[in-house]
Formats: sequence, C-alpha cells, structure tokens
Amino acid sequence: MPLLSSEANAGTVPGGPGAIVLGLFRILVGLSFTIHGMSGLFAWPVAPHGGHVAEFASWPSWWASVIQLVAGGLVTLGLGTRIAALLCSGSMAYAFLFVHLKTGILPIQNGGEAAAMFCWAFFLIAVLGPGAFAADALIPRTGRAQRRTTPADVAPSRG
Repeated sequence: MPLLSSEANAGTVPGGPGAIVLGLFRILVGLSFTIHGMSGLFAWPVAPHGGHVAEFASWPSWWASVIQLVAGGLVTLGLGTRIAALLCSGSMAYAFLFVHLKTGILPIQNGGEAAAMFCWAFFLIAVLGPGAFAADALIPRTGRAQRRTTPADVAPSRG
C-alpha cells in the first residue's frame, strides 16, 4: 500500500495530488496565521481576543504578532517556506509551553488548542516543504542548488 510505504520517495511528487493538497494546506494555514498577526497588531479584520492590540515591542504579544504577520505571510506566499514555517512552529511551541501550560496540561483545558495545532501544522510544512503553488518555484536557482544528482551521475563508469 503506497500510503503506508516507508520508502524515501513516498512523499509528495511535484505536480501530484499530494503536492497540490500540501500547497493548499500551506496557503490556508499561513493565511490564518497572518490574519492572527494583523488582528494583534492592527485590530483588523477583527479585534484580537481581549479587544486590545499589542503595545509596541511588548513581550511576548507584540513580537508574536509580528512573527505571525511576517512569517505567516511568507508561508502563505511560499517564500522561504521551511525557515518561516519553523519560526512559526517555534513561536507557537513557546506560546503553548510558557503561556498556556500554566493553567493546565491539556490544550482543551488551558485554551492552547490553536497554539498546539499551529505548532504542529507549521512543523509539518517545515519538514515536507511548500508543496504546489509556492512563489519560491518562480525564482531561478543558480549553481549547486539547481543541479540534481541522477543515478547516472553516481553509477560507476564501464570502460
């Protein structure tokens, strides 16, 4: 069964259905995260929980909102996706461990469901990559990053 395969190439194939679903997942998760950042910084499109925007440079709310806006936007667009997604994941791990965990261990108990889900969703994106529809694919690569090794490159010559 291919879905349960442990082969190295069992992941998403460029242009395949897995890459398309992963790309849509990345866009929706990144856009949702970006909207959280806009809400925390500008109270737009809706006011954040509690009704107040984060005070400039206040820790951790303002910085979290900046990460949500900037890194979430990069993930949405598919620019520097893996690094941006790792930053998003880490910020949500911090939120869960240092903000929500104080009031209970279970996410449903401590209000940390969104932090936990965002943390693991962005970690998944960081590991699997951007999938389809990423702006990074439009940027030409030069040098070593462009060259892929093929089996013919590593096969011993017969001569």
